[in-house]
Amino acid sequence: MAQSHSGEEEIKRLKTFDAEREKVLKHFVLLASQVLDIPSAFVSVLDEHNQYIKASHRFTLETSSRKDAICRYVVESEAALVISDTSLDARFVNHPFVLGSPWIRFYAGIPLKTLCGAVIGTLCVTDTEPHVFSTDKVTTLVILGGLITAFLTAWHASGFTDPLTGLPNHRRLERDLLFLRQAQDATLRKLVIIECLDMPRTFELARSLGIEPVTSLLHDLATLLPLRLRLSTGDMFYVLSTGRFALLASETSRLSAAYVAGKLEGITADVGEGLSLSLTPHSGETLFRASVQTPAEVISQAMLAMHEAVSLNVPALSFHHALSAQQKKELSLMNDLALALRGGEGLYLVYQPKICLQTGKPVGLEALIRWKHGDYGELLPSAFIHLAGQTRQLPALTEWVIAESIAQLKRWKQTRFLLPITVNISGQDFSRHGFVEKLIACMTEAGLPHYLLGLECLETEKLLECPAAIKGLLALKAEGFSISLDDFGSGYSNINYLSKVPLDIIKLDRSLVSRIATDPTSRIIARSIISMLKELNFVVIAEGVEDVQTLQALKTFGCDQAQGFFYSRPLKPAELEAWLH
Repeated sequence: MAQSHSGEEEIKRLKTFDAEREKVLKHFVLLASQVLDIPSAFVSVLDEHNQYIKASHRFTLETSSRKDAICRYVVESEAALVISDTSLDARFVNHPFVLGSPWIRFYAGIPLKTLCGAVIGTLCVTDTEPHVFSTDKVTTLVILGGLITAFLTAWHASGFTDPLTGLPNHRRLERDLLFLRQAQDATLRKLVIIECLDMPRTFELARSLGIEPVTSLLHDLATLLPLRLRLSTGDMFYVLSTGRFALLASETSRLSAAYVAGKLEGITADVGEGLSLSLTPHSGETLFRASVQTPAEVISQAMLAMHEAVSLNVPALSFHHALSAQQKKELSLMNDLALALRGGEGLYLVYQPKICLQTGKPVGLEALIRWKHGDYGELLPSAFIHLAGQTRQLPALTEWVIAESIAQLKRWKQTRFLLPITVNISGQDFSRHGFVEKLIACMTEAGLPHYLLGLECLETEKLLECPAAIKGLLALKAEGFSISLDDFGSGYSNINYLSKVPLDIIKLDRSLVSRIATDPTSRIIARSIISMLKELNFVVIAEGVEDVQTLQALKTFGCDQAQGFFYSRPLKPAELEAWLH
């Protein structure tokens, strides 16, 4: 009979050696022997190939093939089996365990079944002499078997489950890794360890708020994280300790330390009474093959990477024996970026014009950061923006971009070059305490009307999950700042943003715009999106316009503005002034 998945899992658990568990099982088999007045008793578990004796009393056999196991008849029939005299039963008269050690002449066994009915093993009593075994004794054996199954259920639940959350715990992770190793699993996998709340901070919270709010916080965290990370089938999530979690996934899974850091950035947790706590998660990961690494080695590597992330104050790190050339470069850039932000050395802004498609005239600019590095030359944002996020320098970088943009607006204030400038802002910036007030104060000090500085929302999905960020956006919109959404059309969920985020301008994603001239499907999608957005009274901008065919199509569809290399690459201020002249 085919074994259910839950049954297979239970059998794997039973096959693993556990001294304390086996000690308790030994008491059960002793009790069975004494109550039923049969000298020998044992608990066995069978897999596809073998039988394993997990606990016994006066029974010498420790393992056998499944074929030779009398217990297999119990497992396969899922019913009690009583053989008063094996020498009189044709099935066993020539059986090796009847003719030789352990000389079984009498046998009675019942299946051990889980609550869902899966057979995970047997409870048996035997003797070297024949016996008459009454119906009452069979009933007693069944009752003892039920007690053993109840014990195993409770044991595994308490041993492999976090008592607060009911999720798999550290011991379960070790066991799962051990099973993979025993199976000689050669699949490349990854283990990610996440620390959301360290023990000193947990202690301080418990001391100031009490145990109950902290317990609630930890429970909420264990619920929130799997939802935020969008685990797939086959991904395993564990609670390792207070505020510390783990993910076990295949190497091809999107789950990684960097992915986790991105998804958990700006996460807050409710501690009751209207109070929320901002968390700063750190994660470390390692890639491994269970067939060549022990569970302890795998966990140690991921833990080391996580601790290194905490030490360096970066959101995510991967374990490495030696830094690769790229990692050395990135570590160097992390340090240099901190110096550049303090002194402004090497960082500068370029501006790409936005063109009105009705008049053909420039109506705005997008500020884009560049870095002229002493060793690596001109660097685009893709080379260092993610490093700013890893080193928690993104707020400082945002402030630098805003300050430089305001300074440039002030320089252009009395010239004909003055155009509104849009800067890119992340979700964590909008929710940052004091961000709105500081931005308003900077514009007031510069003597600039608020409409001259536009704010382009990045990571809009995270905005929706953060009430503080939405509150900041509403405040800025009320103060006259224009709010735009980046990369619309790059995902099906974007439409949800339109009613939930206070927006004025929608920017079409360049991946959609770039295909308009050559792909009929993209043309239809772009036309439909633009029509819908215009019906909703949004200003629509297309980015990445590089040819006249795309431009003409956008005009036909009713798009308001465009930017891209067809008009101009991003320009330094002096170059832009010459272009506008």
